[in-house]
Amino acid sequence: MTFRTTTLATLLAASALVAPQAAMAATAREKALEARLEKLEAQMQALQAQLATAQGEQASAQAAVVEARAATAQAQAAAAQAQAATAQAGETRTKLAALETRPQPEGFRNGNTTLKLGGYLKLIAAYSHFSNGSVPSNTLGRDFYLPQAIPTTPGGRGFTTEDFTAKQTRLWLNFDSQVAGHAVKGYLETDFQTTPSASTSVTGGGSQRTTNGYTLALRRAILTVDKFTFGQDWTTFQYTGALPESTDYVGGAEGTVFVREPLIRYSTPLSRQLTLHLGIENPESALAMAGSAAVMESGTDHMPDFTARLAYAGQRGELSVAALVRQVRGESTGTALVNNTASAGAVGSGVTAGGLGGSLGGKLFLNDARTSDIRFIAAYGRNIGRYVGLNFAPDAVYNPATNRLADVDVFAALASAHLAVTPHLRVNLMGSVQTVHYASGLTFAQLNGLNKRAWSAAANLFYTPVKNIDLGIEYRHGERTVVNATIANGEAKGQIDRVEFAAKYSF
Repeated sequence: MTFRTTTLATLLAASALVAPQAAMAATAREKALEARLEKLEAQMQALQAQLATAQGEQASAQAAVVEARAATAQAQAAAAQAQAATAQAGETRTKLAALETRPQPEGFRNGNTTLKLGGYLKLIAAYSHFSNGSVPSNTLGRDFYLPQAIPTTPGGRGFTTEDFTAKQTRLWLNFDSQVAGHAVKGYLETDFQTTPSASTSVTGGGSQRTTNGYTLALRRAILTVDKFTFGQDWTTFQYTGALPESTDYVGGAEGTVFVREPLIRYSTPLSRQLTLHLGIENPESALAMAGSAAVMESGTDHMPDFTARLAYAGQRGELSVAALVRQVRGESTGTALVNNTASAGAVGSGVTAGGLGGSLGGKLFLNDARTSDIRFIAAYGRNIGRYVGLNFAPDAVYNPATNRLADVDVFAALASAHLAVTPHLRVNLMGSVQTVHYASGLTFAQLNGLNKRAWSAAANLFYTPVKNIDLGIEYRHGERTVVNATIANGEAKGQIDRVEFAAKYSF
């Protein structure tokens, strides 16, 4: 074997010995590497599991936070909604209360005119006792307190009656227009009280036996253009604010100025609180013939009646001062006064007398709400009888012996207290009086039967269970004195005691 061969063999032998060892070493490293890789994978998986767990916990926490925030937001929204609902309910109640207390729009439009319908339905039930005589059925003295209807028959028997009526039911229409820049207004008012019914038969009006039908009567009908009033209205001489709240048609009739008549009136404000009214009004002389108690309308007047009133309205009350100037006139044949329309051919010269009167009225509020007040009016004048107490006294007395009109002086006063006990309950106290003085030249015989004095006092209680409904009960005592030439002192008296119930629905 050569050296080359020996070397080669030695190398081959060494390689054979080394190769397995190298192979074995490589295998161990691979295993160690694989083990490390597996360990790393396990750690990675553990880390991933931990990360997933952390992410899940974080997601759950975030979800819980989001859910909590959502719940909080929802609770806040619910609270806000509840507050809004409460506020809205409160606002709604406030609006409803405001609507209930605020006057609602009334009427309806017809072109450029607003029309309003109003009035009231009223039932009266009265129990009356007259001390000296009876009063016929279906007459004014049975329907309401009319002092001149109180019987004064000397030694007359007492008379008691009970009456039910709805004649005082009232209807009115109000018109309001703007015409060429001018305020044009109209007002029409009616009731069933003052006009005698056309018939008292079984089938006609006015009978209490069957239908109780009554005739519609004109009360007021006026046209107002800016500051002017034309038509039939309360006389300018009257202060209507003095009329008391009463179950009666007037309430203390003898003590107040009370006339509705055709007129022309001019009204102008002098300040924010002061207004001047000037009127030219329908003349009518209510005259009595000496020796007769009948009062007649002469129908021969030549001059209108002139009236003026100054009205003050302030925070604490109202005040009215009025004046009346007129001429009283009748036609005479020299022996008797006649109605011009009744005997035109017999009419002779006219007899006249001047008339002058004044009145003072007012209302004093007792509280800021103006639910309680004191009301009053007093009037005095000569030959103004038809303007006071529903013509309790004549304007003048015609004396055939002198062919002249004898003067008649009247004084009248009315006062009342209107007191609110609760928002639904109120009390009214009232008293009124009228005295009449005839010219001294007239004898008892010439004045026989004419009214001389009347007074009354009343108290009532009104209850308003709901808006627009009034229930009232009232007691009134009244007395009337007339001139009586057959009695030693020249006077005869009569009394009335009345208990009255009223139910009224205003609309």
